[in-house]
Amino acid sequence: MSKPFTLQTVLELMQARADEATQALARLIANERDARAKLAMLRQYRDEYANRFRQASLAGLTPSAWNNFQEFLNRLDEAIAAQAQAVAQQARNTANGQEHWKHQQKKLKAIDTLSERHRCQEEAREQRLDQKQQDEFATRFRQKHSQD
Repeated sequence: MSKPFTLQTVLELMQARADEATQALARLIANERDARAKLAMLRQYRDEYANRFRQASLAGLTPSAWNNFQEFLNRLDEAIAAQAQAVAQQARNTANGQEHWKHQQKKLKAIDTLSERHRCQEEAREQRLDQKQQDEFATRFRQKHSQD
């Protein structure tokens, strides 16, 4: 009978941590993707609004309408700048999450390698034991039949 892997609890803990890191990384990637999509949407809306402003200015605008367009474009620019910063922060978070994930994978692989070595050693030990038993059986069988 093979001996249990003494670090099995540690292996299971490392597997759980690696799974958690994978899930966290997936959330970070999704957050970054969402932030980038929002930035793209804001930029597209700003471009569309700027085109409306150009079209309206060709038709003639009152000073009040001109100021309203300009003010709204400025607010859109501020929102775009803020969202660009949010995207940069999300990208940093994702990069940190990737490093954490890699670290957890490395730790898991180290323990998993030990587990695999243990399994191989136990298989070899059991094979030696089986061979020894077969040899003993064959020896007894020959001794018994040589006496007859």
